[in-house]
Amino acid sequence: MRLTGRGVAVLVVAAVCGAGGFLAGFPLFQALAGLMVGAVVAAFPVAARRPPVDVRRDVFPDRVERGRPALARLAVRNAGGGFTARDRCGAHVRRVVVRTDAVHRYELPTTDRGKHTVGPLAIERADPLGLVRNLVDTGDTVTLWVHPRLHPARPFKAGYRRHHHDGPTTDRSPRGSLDLREVREYVPGDEVRLVHWKATARTGRLMVRDYADPDQPRFTLVLDTRHARAFEEAVEIAASLLHAAVVSGRHGRLITPCGVDVTARGGVLGARRLLDELCVVRVRPEATLPTRPPGGLAVVTAGPLDSIAPLRPDLVFSLGGPGEVVGAKVIWAPDAERAVRRWNEAVG
Repeated sequence: MRLTGRGVAVLVVAAVCGAGGFLAGFPLFQALAGLMVGAVVAAFPVAARRPPVDVRRDVFPDRVERGRPALARLAVRNAGGGFTARDRCGAHVRRVVVRTDAVHRYELPTTDRGKHTVGPLAIERADPLGLVRNLVDTGDTVTLWVHPRLHPARPFKAGYRRHHHDGPTTDRSPRGSLDLREVREYVPGDEVRLVHWKATARTGRLMVRDYADPDQPRFTLVLDTRHARAFEEAVEIAASLLHAAVVSGRHGRLITPCGVDVTARGGVLGARRLLDELCVVRVRPEATLPTRPPGGLAVVTAGPLDSIAPLRPDLVFSLGGPGEVVGAKVIWAPDAERAVRRWNEAVG
């Protein structure tokens, strides 16, 4: 809530009249000053009133690639007069003129990757004299996920298989075979046949067996988040490769130096989980490389190749320039589109 230019002018005139009336001994000027100050004070509660408006909001689709269209739908029921409102999507603001009960549709900005909050609708309120203006938030908010741009990529023809010598069973490994990973508490969605009745009787809580599948192909990718140069291109490469691998049925794992470590099952839902994670990943120059995960490993980086040598990767996508990494195949390209194209040519 703030004073308008007119409100500031009224206060200035009130101060002049009040001071002049006091010094010159004119009570009329003092009375006028009091009236003007009272009008400004009374304008604040008037502008603070919430308008009789009901707002319902939808966003379609709620997940979209960067640069692709997304639409917002506002259903507004207005019991008062017309007004001007501002609808927010992240840092972007759009003005909406509402006159009667209507459904308003407009395109949302999708130029920036990220998890964006759409709304609430900010209604501009003012007193009848135009002395005070206020923005009153009304309606709910929804989330728009702007995923990295995907480039058509060939899935890795072979992932790697998890075996006991690859690491401890407490690692994030896929589930589904006869290798017992742990006994844990039941969560909705677990199969009844996995219930461990002895552990359930001992703990008093419903416990299930959690299995690891040593024969399930997996694809692990490390996204280097320590370099700001060409970072969006690096995110697009990671998104394209993980999406192709997971949609083709492989389990995917995303690791970053800033602490992200997410494993998703093969399929569309698993791919969406990884893309959601890539929505919010940011540059962290102070981060340190993770320890090398077991099995095959791909790395995407825009920094010097010698900085990722300790990971001993099998495949490197370099945006920082050509070079060599001992024991790894290096694919260099200045942008994500050409990097993925060269990968497709290499595996084709």
